[in-house]
Amino acid sequence: MRIAQVAPLAEAVPPKLYGGTERIVSNLTEELVALGHEVTLFASGDSVTAAELDAIVPCALRLDPSVRDTLAPTVLQVSRVVRRAHEFDVIHFHIDHLQLLAMRGVEVPFLTTLHGRLDLPEIAPLFAAHPEAPFVSISDSQRRPLHGVNWAGTVLHGLPTDVLRPSLPQGRRQDGYLAFLGRISPEKGPDAAIRIARATGMRLRIAAKVDRVDEEYYETAVRPLIEEAGDQVEFIGEIGESQKAGFLGGAAGLLFPIDWPEPFGLVMIEAMACGTPVVAFNRGSVPEVLEDGVTGFIVEDEISAVAAVRRLASLDRGTIRQTFETRFSARRMAEDYLALYRKLAQAGRPQLRVA
Repeated sequence: MRIAQVAPLAEAVPPKLYGGTERIVSNLTEELVALGHEVTLFASGDSVTAAELDAIVPCALRLDPSVRDTLAPTVLQVSRVVRRAHEFDVIHFHIDHLQLLAMRGVEVPFLTTLHGRLDLPEIAPLFAAHPEAPFVSISDSQRRPLHGVNWAGTVLHGLPTDVLRPSLPQGRRQDGYLAFLGRISPEKGPDAAIRIARATGMRLRIAAKVDRVDEEYYETAVRPLIEEAGDQVEFIGEIGESQKAGFLGGAAGLLFPIDWPEPFGLVMIEAMACGTPVVAFNRGSVPEVLEDGVTGFIVEDEISAVAAVRRLASLDRGTIRQTFETRFSARRMAEDYLALYRKLAQAGRPQLRVA
């Protein structure tokens, strides 16, 4: 098939540091190319891919301080996709909803994977106004806030099986510290992770970025806890993909104390790829990703999380890795999307209208 992948421009594909959506787009694109498909990736110019790259901007917007209007490049990106639409059998968007009006007159099947939260009040009227546009959810729980959406399917994320692997020899104990990986924000719960670690007496290593919007939260709610904990908590900052295997693989467990309806939680399967169990709060997609008592523990609060941490050694890290390979490989993800592409291609392009 001739497939277009349209990525966000905030990060490169794959991202240099943090960037879950862009990493998934990269994994999907490379697997589709490996399977013999003709893929064009619309992304920033610093992206690296085996597909044809149509570079919209020279580098990722987050890394370019000269860019003030980040919306303008995305509008340009959609315009370029529309101009080239006749070259593709299907167009796959990963940019939320900016393409909806532009695609109304395009005679090519398309779909959009929604990677973010859908419980914001302004979103529902927008999707209700485009009832024919096909969307893909990244977990079934992600769908709950929206009704009347044309869901083409749910496709769980996947990672290459050869990038993140257990970093220590089989049988060697990894019990020196707990890990927190991702982004410093209230919904991700780094403050809860610190309290959990301190209650267990274990070290906590935090590898996370701090976006500008979350700087006040970090300074007022997180940094004081880190300073109070002293040597028990280490804040590393953002790490790249090459550092993740050692960081996650060397941990006794990953703490995922989220306080929001997490659409997927890529870090959970990154930990699983390293054979590392996860202790996660029962929110959003967590029950769809984790198998309680197998790949980690699903808990309701900080007290039960502390108890779960003390049981991490009872879980088999080889089984965790095998579960990752079975359920969350990039190849499985690509095959799931190909099934949707073929179904859309056979059905033809939806006749879009604004309700």
